[in-house]
Amino acid sequence: MLKDLVDGIKEQLNSRILNQESLTELAITAMLAGGHVLIEGVPGLAKTLWARSLSQLLSVQCKRVQFTSDLMPSDILGTKIFNQQSGGFELRQGPLFTQLFLADEINRTPPKTQSALLEVMEERAITIDGQTYKMAEPFFVMATQNPIEYEGTYPLPEALTDRFMMKILITYPGVTAEKEMLRGYTACRSGEQLSPMYTAEHIIQARREIEAVTVDEDILNYIVSIIETTRRVGAVQFGASPRGSVALLLASRAFAAIRGRDFVIPDDVHTLALPILRHRIVIKPEAEIEGVTADNVIESILSQVKAPR
Repeated sequence: MLKDLVDGIKEQLNSRILNQESLTELAITAMLAGGHVLIEGVPGLAKTLWARSLSQLLSVQCKRVQFTSDLMPSDILGTKIFNQQSGGFELRQGPLFTQLFLADEINRTPPKTQSALLEVMEERAITIDGQTYKMAEPFFVMATQNPIEYEGTYPLPEALTDRFMMKILITYPGVTAEKEMLRGYTACRSGEQLSPMYTAEHIIQARREIEAVTVDEDILNYIVSIIETTRRVGAVQFGASPRGSVALLLASRAFAAIRGRDFVIPDDVHTLALPILRHRIVIKPEAEIEGVTADNVIESILSQVKAPR
């Protein structure tokens, strides 16, 4: 059932957002594993269209906020206002009270506002004036950032980046896909809606199916070896945290399930290591000057750590 669900979603999304199959598969994997994604790519690559299309297919609420330098925490969380008729304070919900939240250009807002996402991303809850409100499931944060503009931006704190299960890099779709996009542009421009295929309950049920995916002891050792090695590489200042181990495990189970298996194989871990670990590794300044990147380090580790048979 889960594989059929995901195949249906992928088919619809890939027909609308061309040549971004990797984004679709990885982001859906993260969502089913209960995680969130940070997407890095230049403007105009259909990141917003992807999020809205997914919300239409799943019949879930989607809200988008353009993160700016003057955005305050209350602008996304909401605030309590005094109701003169009732004589009490009432909550005016912010856009974060949704199921699919798109934080556009998240690195353009100050750390104070960025930190407003910490609680809801980890605990699926928002606390305002001492009162806690639980989010409706499924709850999924999709944040974007531009890799080529640094003026007027604020680096994401490690505590926030670590809460993203994956950091997905996307590039231009290619000449053939771009030409095909132009052919279908009129239909998309007219605001054509995708017909709902599933509901939030289908996603919740899919997550229950993922819990039944088995993970062999050798796979656990493989994951721990990869994570532990990130902390011993000379070019790395800080390696991946235990949250990285958990993320790699949960995502591997979800990835196995959407591939139609009830068990995890080493290839699942190998495929997901880059998007799950690239934002959890801090490279030493002197190594960065020499051109060493987190992706270089992870690829080197994957070539060194022996995968189980």
